[in-house]
Amino acid sequence: MARIVVLGAGGQVGQSIVAEAVKRGHEVTAVDQDKNSLNGISRQANAVAGDVTSRDVIQKQAQNADVVVVALTGSARPEHANAARAIVDVAGKLGNKAPAVIQVSSGGLLENTDGERILDTKDYPASERKEALDQADALDVLRAAKGSVKWSSIAPPPRNFGPGRRRDAYRTASDRPVVDAQGNIGISFEDFALAVIDEVEKPRFRNKRYTVGN
Repeated sequence: MARIVVLGAGGQVGQSIVAEAVKRGHEVTAVDQDKNSLNGISRQANAVAGDVTSRDVIQKQAQNADVVVVALTGSARPEHANAARAIVDVAGKLGNKAPAVIQVSSGGLLENTDGERILDTKDYPASERKEALDQADALDVLRAAKGSVKWSSIAPPPRNFGPGRRRDAYRTASDRPVVDAQGNIGISFEDFALAVIDEVEKPRFRNKRYTVGN
């Protein structure tokens, strides 16, 4: 059993990750700025309302955790990068006792077949670009981290990512989206959560960015 803290647990992705972790018998603390959003999480998780970019909040929760999963949604401000900076700072203070970090990233940071970042292509939704750029900054913070910071960054597909049928299977790739035999990309929240908790239990992508899809 692992002690897992999920930041941004009130969002749909965060709720799916909490549910998967609880189902597997892990001890879960679910943190979100919107306490009302925590009403939807599993009752077996410990719900905590707090600023998910605050060093004090993160340190309080991280000091007894094995893994911190960052599953923030939205980008009214540079919260992804701010959260990453706070986590790196806390991990540095905790040293060898610092938890591993799994960041839920953006599919817009993946590359197309021309090697171009998907968020930089003309077809990428303008409404999602600000958050993707914020995620890019967060990934840069993690990559630049030194010392005791153990991190993984998992990007969902850039489209067809939402609630759906659980297949209990997924495939991984590094810089480009996973594509099936018909040329489709996508994954459900449920199977994405499966991949996240698999990385908690058996880390395969330590200090790397990767992606998953069906």
